[in-house]
Amino acid sequence: MIVRSRSPLRLGFAGGGTDVAPYRDEHGGCVLNATIGMYAHAILAPRDDGRVRFVAADRDECFEARADRPDDAGPLALHRAVYRRMVRDHNGGTPLPVTLTTYCDVPAGSGLGSSSTLVVAMVEAFKELLELRLTDYEVAELAYRIERSDLGLLGGKQDQYAATFGGVNFMEFSGDDRVVVNPLRVRDIILADLETSLVVYFTGVSRHSAAIIEEQARNMRDGDARAVDALHAMKADAVAMKEALLKADIPRFAAIMGRSWEAKKRTAHNVSSTKIDRVYDMAVKSGAYAGKVSGAGGGGFMMFMVDPARRMELIRVLEGEDGMVIPCNFTHRGSETWRTH
Repeated sequence: MIVRSRSPLRLGFAGGGTDVAPYRDEHGGCVLNATIGMYAHAILAPRDDGRVRFVAADRDECFEARADRPDDAGPLALHRAVYRRMVRDHNGGTPLPVTLTTYCDVPAGSGLGSSSTLVVAMVEAFKELLELRLTDYEVAELAYRIERSDLGLLGGKQDQYAATFGGVNFMEFSGDDRVVVNPLRVRDIILADLETSLVVYFTGVSRHSAAIIEEQARNMRDGDARAVDALHAMKADAVAMKEALLKADIPRFAAIMGRSWEAKKRTAHNVSSTKIDRVYDMAVKSGAYAGKVSGAGGGGFMMFMVDPARRMELIRVLEGEDGMVIPCNFTHRGSETWRTH
């Protein structure tokens, strides 16, 4: 029996960065995000030869070892870390001979939370295989611990919770590791209006978020007032943007997005770049109300809010740049897992 799973990627509208320590530990964080119809996928197939094989099909990388020796040095650290944790904590330490194959609908470093979403998809696949009774909160927190504690990777918490729960969510984070996911009851016609007003553009540049996140954390630890005040503003913007969305005030939603992007650029020096600034200015001249980079910044995907009447004008301008515009549809469903032959 083969297990398949998929977890949705997300767009971060506001508050991203306030879910990262040490800011969330001292001040609490708020994030507004929404999952979209692009996914991280995992396929888990049992073996009978006492070995494990991990495959990242989209990256053409592979790791194979004895099922009781997954710690050997090699590629695919995320896959190995998920396997180790699931065997140790949820299978009594008994090795699991399996082939684990993964792929993602977007490149790594996209700013859509692809790495964390992939971890969630793998955890969900093992959950189904082992018939575990884990809640959505437990799955998301486990995925977070694998990345942040087991592997020491820098980052926040919103991606794991977005991928697990799905939909449009307002998330609250506090220093005692408490997370509250508030699903927003946004009417379908409001989401339709938001979709037609939203243009999502891949810059063609993948980036590693760790350097940006480390600088933000360092600025916070050093008491950099400019960076801390920017994070305060971004948290307030997440609340204001949530209210604008629920009231179907798309122009205000767009205005807050632009204001929040200006604040985010004050949290670290490499959040933006010459190319991002040039594309942003070009988009505004072509009708965009405002925009921002999704995720930590530095590259990946950008999103722009535009009058739907000028949507195609903006798309034509962006398609003249290196990169591409991608269709974007919101999804209400979180992680999904099923069995097949």
